[in-house]
Amino acid sequence: MASRLTTKRPTIPAHLRVLMAEIGPKWASDTKGHVRLMVEEFSRVLKSSPKDGIHAETVRYGNHERQAFEVFQPADSSSTARPGLIFVHGGAFTEGSRHRSTEIYANVLYFFARHGIVGINAGYRLAPDARYPEATRDIAAIVHWMQSNAADLAVDPNRIFLMGHSAGGAHVGSYAYDRRHQPATGHGLAGVLIVSGRVRADARADNPNARRVAEYYGPDVSTYDDVSPVSHVDSSSPPTFVACSEFENPLIDVYCFELAHRLAAAKGHAPPFVWMKGHNHTSIIAHFDTAEDVLGQACLDFIAETSDATSIQFG
Repeated sequence: MASRLTTKRPTIPAHLRVLMAEIGPKWASDTKGHVRLMVEEFSRVLKSSPKDGIHAETVRYGNHERQAFEVFQPADSSSTARPGLIFVHGGAFTEGSRHRSTEIYANVLYFFARHGIVGINAGYRLAPDARYPEATRDIAAIVHWMQSNAADLAVDPNRIFLMGHSAGGAHVGSYAYDRRHQPATGHGLAGVLIVSGRVRADARADNPNARRVAEYYGPDVSTYDDVSPVSHVDSSSPPTFVACSEFENPLIDVYCFELAHRLAAAKGHAPPFVWMKGHNHTSIIAHFDTAEDVLGQACLDFIAETSDATSIQFG
C-alpha cells in the first residue's frame, strides 16, 4: 500500500454549513435554484482543492458534441494495474454536463485520482435529442473504451467501477442491471456506486422532474416499471454501493432505499449504504475532494473490498 496522502483539502466553511442547514428542509420548494446555489458555493470552495500532478485528457467516442469524456490519471507513474472508475453526471435527463462548473464534477475524479484510481468524467447525449435507452448506450460505449484501453491506461480490466449521480445513476443502473443493455459477454464491471440516483422512472405529481422523465423515457407510463433500473436487480447484479442525502430531490431517497432493499432481497445480504445527514442532492456530490471525506472514504473502502485493490492509496 502506498504512503498516506498528506495534501491539504479545503474545509467546508461555516457559512456554507449554515446555508445547507437553512435550505435543506425546504430543498424541494426550489430544486433548480437550490442546485444552482450549491454549485456556486462549492465551486468557490473547490478552487483550492489539490490538483497538482493529476493529468486530464479529453477523448471523443462519437460524433455528437456530448460524446466525449476526460481521463484523469493519478500523479504517480506506477505501472501497476489500478482500478478504473467511470463517473456519470446528472441533470434530470434533459440538461447537465460533465462540466457543471469549472470545479464540478471534476472534483469527483480528482478525488479518486489522488487515491490511485484512473477516472473518467463521462459525457453523454441528453433528451429530447437522445431518448431511452440512448444515454445508457453511451455509457456502454465508455465502459467498452476503458476495457479496450486498459493496458494503455494502466487499468486492471477486472477492476472497472461505474458511478452515477442523479439521472446519471439511472443510466448507470440501466447498464449495470438490465441485460438488454449489456454486451453478450456481460456488464464487465467490478462494482457500481449509485449516489442519489433516480433509479426508478415515475410520473408522480410530487416529482418536480416528471416532465423531464417523460422527455427521456417517453409519455407511456405503462413502460416505466420495465425501464427502471431497480426492476432488473437480481442475484447476479454487480456489487453495489448506495448513498443518498437527508435532503433530496423528491423521491430520490425513496428509490435509493428501494434499490438497497431489492439488492438485499436478491443477494441475501444488504449492500453498503450511506445516508448523508445535513447534505442535500447537490452537496452530496459537490463536496467530494473537500476535507470532509466520510462518503469518499466509504466509496474507497467499497472499491478496495470489492476488488481487493491493494494499490489504492488511503488518506
